[in-house]
Amino acid sequence: MNEHQPHAAPEITVSDRQEQPTAVIHETVPMADLRDFFDRAYRSVMTAVQQQNVQLAGPPFALYRGMPTDVVDVEAGFPLAGPYPGGGDGAVVAGTLPGGRALEATHVGPYDTLPQTYGAVMARMQADGLTPGEAMWEYYLTDPAAEPDPATWKTLVVWPVA
Repeated sequence: MNEHQPHAAPEITVSDRQEQPTAVIHETVPMADLRDFFDRAYRSVMTAVQQQNVQLAGPPFALYRGMPTDVVDVEAGFPLAGPYPGGGDGAVVAGTLPGGRALEATHVGPYDTLPQTYGAVMARMQADGLTPGEAMWEYYLTDPAAEPDPATWKTLVVWPVA
């Protein structure tokens, strides 16, 4: 693909989401350390969830609070079929993905091009007169270990409306 060719704008849909129980590790992380944090968090959460015999209900996600700067307030983990009872290594805690109205867009491509998709979602919110919520999250639909080509990675961006 020609690098001067703009990405096709993602299709943006409006959804009405149900509240979703999660198991997460919640930290404030320097942007440069996000990948290491995700690796550690997903491993720890997976181990804790398996020890508690709780059923996963979807792919790994990361929830961001506020606009990311050099540091990010982030939760990383998995959606669950039922509430997380706690236990495990102590860093893994019960969380929730909020219910309500949200805009969603499927981003295709490497993670470093995600800001383009966020920009498109923000433009749609402004065009529709909506106020973006404080938190937004990403479901990682592609496992980079299984699919080495970043151009094919799929990430579902969910940005609730305030």
